[in-house]
Amino acid sequence: MVRHLGSGGAAAPPPVGGREPAPPRSEEEEVAGGAGQHRQCQAGATEAAGTQEPGGDGCSCCSASSRPCCRLPWARKTPGTKKKFTCPGLGLFYTLLSAFLFSVASLFLKKIEDVHSVEISAFRCVFQMTFVLPGLIYYKTGFLGPKGKRVFLFFRGFLGSGAMILLYYAFQVMPLADATVITFSSPVFTSLLAWIFLKEKYSLWDLLFTLFTITGVVLIARPPFLFGSSISGIEGSYTNHLKGTIAAIISAVSTALTFVILRKMGKSVHYFLSIWYYAVIGLIECIVALFVIDEWTLPYCGTDRFLLILIGLLGLGGQIFITKALQIEKAGPVAIMKTMDVVFAFILQILFLNHLPTWWTVGGALCVVASSSGTAIRKWQHNSKKAKENEI
Repeated sequence: MVRHLGSGGAAAPPPVGGREPAPPRSEEEEVAGGAGQHRQCQAGATEAAGTQEPGGDGCSCCSASSRPCCRLPWARKTPGTKKKFTCPGLGLFYTLLSAFLFSVASLFLKKIEDVHSVEISAFRCVFQMTFVLPGLIYYKTGFLGPKGKRVFLFFRGFLGSGAMILLYYAFQVMPLADATVITFSSPVFTSLLAWIFLKEKYSLWDLLFTLFTITGVVLIARPPFLFGSSISGIEGSYTNHLKGTIAAIISAVSTALTFVILRKMGKSVHYFLSIWYYAVIGLIECIVALFVIDEWTLPYCGTDRFLLILIGLLGLGGQIFITKALQIEKAGPVAIMKTMDVVFAFILQILFLNHLPTWWTVGGALCVVASSSGTAIRKWQHNSKKAKENEI
C-alpha cells in the first residue's frame, strides 16, 4: 500500500525492522558525532597501532566509516611539528651545579667578617629581586600570582627566607660541614610533614630514616650530657655551636615545610614568581629583624662588599638551577644528587678554611646522607610503581 504525499510527493520507503529512519543530521551534528567517535578510537589506540597498515588513512576501528574520525582537522598531525629534544641527565647536571653554587656561597659567607647573617640575607634578597623582576615582566606572570595560590606563595616565601636566614647564622657560628649536614636532613622531615599535612604514606622505613637522621644530628651537636664537657672540633664556644645547631635544625624543618607547600601548589605557578615571593618577603623579614637586633652596618672593606655581591649572584643561580632541575627531572634522582652539597662542604672546609672535620662529624654526615638518600630512593620507587599501575 502506497501513501500519496500530495502533488509531486515521492513515496516514502517502508521502515526497515519496524523503525522509522533517522532524520538527516546537520553539519554541526556530523562534526560532534565524529569527535565522539574519535574519542572512542583514541581509547583503543594502543591496539590499533599494532594492526594498522602503514600509510593508512585512518585508524582500524573506523576505517570502514564513510567519514573516518581520524580525518577530522584536529585529529591530523600538524606538518613540520617536531618532538621537543630532551638531554638525558640535564636535570641532574642542574642539581650538581646548584649544589656547587650554594656551597661556594656558603664559603664566601664564612669569609665575611663583622656583618650579621641577617644583613647578608637582606643583600641576597635584594639581588634576587633585581634579577627576577625582568623575568616576571618578560613572562607576564604578574607580581601576585593566581588568587587561589597566593596564600601558599606567602608561606613559601616566609618559610623559605626564614630558613635562609637561620642557615646563614648557622654557617657563621659553627663549622661549614656541620651546618650543611644538619640542614641536609630536610628530606626526612619532608616525609614526616607530608604524612601530617598531605596525608602521604609514612612507612616503618621512613621512621627508621628519621631515627638515623636524629642520630646523625646528635653526633654533630655532641651535647655535653652525652659527650662530656671537653668537646673538640668546634668553632668558638660550645654555646655558639649549640645555637648554630638549633638554627640549622629549624632551618631544615622550615625547608621541609617549603617543599610540602611547593608540592601542594604543583606546577601551576611559574618558578620566577616563587623566587619573587621568596625575595620580597625575605627582605621584609630581614629589615624587621635588623631593626629589632640593631645590627645594621655596612661592610668596612671592598672585599666584603664584593663577596656580598657574589653571595647574592650565587644564591640566585642556585635557586634557578634547582628549580629547573625539579621541573625536568624526577624528585628522587635530584634528592640523591643533592648529597653533593655535603661533599662540596667538606672539600671547601678542608681546602680554604683549614678545618679538618672530626670523626663524629663524618659519622653524623654518613647517618644523615644515608637517611636522606634512602628516603629519596623509596619515594622514587613508589612514584615509579604508581605511574606504571596508572599506565596499566
